Amino acid sequence: MHTAPKTVTLALSGASGMAYGLRLLECLLAADVRVYLLLSQAAHVVAKQELGIALPARPCDLEGQLRESLCVGDGQLRVFGREDWNAPVASGSNPADAMVVCPCSMGTLAAIAHGLADNLIERAADVMLKEQKKLVLVPREAPFSTLHLENMLALSRMNAVILPANPGFYHRPRSIEDVVDFIVARILDQLDIAHALIPRWAEEG
Repeated sequence: MHTAPKTVTLALSGASGMAYGLRLLECLLAADVRVYLLLSQAAHVVAKQELGIALPARPCDLEGQLRESLCVGDGQLRVFGREDWNAPVASGSNPADAMVVCPCSMGTLAAIAHGLADNLIERAADVMLKEQKKLVLVPREAPFSTLHLENMLALSRMNAVILPANPGFYHRPRSIEDVVDFIVARILDQLDIAHALIPRWAEEG
């Protein structure tokens, strides 16, 4: 029997698809999951370009803004800087129960596949792999090059879950939010977190 994770590390990298990551954050917090949030430098640029959201550069400022806007309880959300090596996620002695990189850029995916740890996102993912914890990567790229595919295959062989942001349409989405929820629902399924974002196949909505 699977047990839903109590703590999830969520990393937002610089790939397109920031709406997926922020919606996932909202759903995790609503499910009473404790979230450790990590952002790449490029994630701030993408959030501004795609959603018109200016995310504060300082982790403490971003944490305060998100806690206020999402009505998060004390201790449920923590935001860490890219080089905060004292963060719990940096050590295998105190890992989260699972980690999601959403969206996951090809550069981040390649760094994880080759064991690099030049920033906290890469190090946290490396911890997940070595501790055999759940690692879900959500790439948003098209088309994939041979190198991209080889990196994904290498990570899949390490038991990472490769979950591309390729939404289905059998649930007949009526809005961008419905399309986003399709992918977020698949991520939550991988984490064994209950949700009612979209009807399941062969079930009525």
